[in-house]
Amino acid sequence: MKNRTALISAVVLLAICMILFFPYPNNPLIGSSVTFMSFPLQNEDGLVWKGILGTALFLIAMALLIYGLKRFYVVLAVLVLFLYALIPLYLVTAYQETLASGIGAISYDQEGKCAFDTLEDSEQMNGDCQLTLKNHSNQPVSFELEFMDTGFGQEEMKMVSLMNIAGPYKITIEGNQAEFIELNEILDISDVQDHIFSGSTSDVHFKLVEEKKERIF
Repeated sequence: MKNRTALISAVVLLAICMILFFPYPNNPLIGSSVTFMSFPLQNEDGLVWKGILGTALFLIAMALLIYGLKRFYVVLAVLVLFLYALIPLYLVTAYQETLASGIGAISYDQEGKCAFDTLEDSEQMNGDCQLTLKNHSNQPVSFELEFMDTGFGQEEMKMVSLMNIAGPYKITIEGNQAEFIELNEILDISDVQDHIFSGSTSDVHFKLVEEKKERIF
């Protein structure tokens, strides 16, 4: 009975952790400088207490799981770690391909990149961003795309968000299609303070806006 109680408690705690930090509709790790599993521990504002609590609950759940298992607890504990990481991704994909609509059906492969170079007059900059989005629904989805600076310390130095000078970017993706998007713009930075002069990044985050709905990637 004691072992069964420990196992049930472990499953309940893992479910709570998964629900609290489910990676949909927005990624809870965006802007985090320190993370553990799916839990943000620190961002530009300091410690993330919700993430710290989630980490504590997760560790307690794993301890209860190991305590409740009589045999093969190491192998099963590792299996649980893999399942905990994979199940949310499969659930999101299944939902997007069956029930989701609008920007709720859009996914991002996290492989975007941006590059910036200041031109000779120092008042203009060439900005180039590339990313791939997929529409999992059967219907076309139209939205506006707005770039965001979410890296640690970037609240004082503009980089990816400079692309918004030429925005907003209105995009339509047909049903069940993945679309490679490349935006190449000459940006007027004469009135922009605290910006980079050149550089590139693969830490590209943005907001999709569809009427009153928003999603952050």
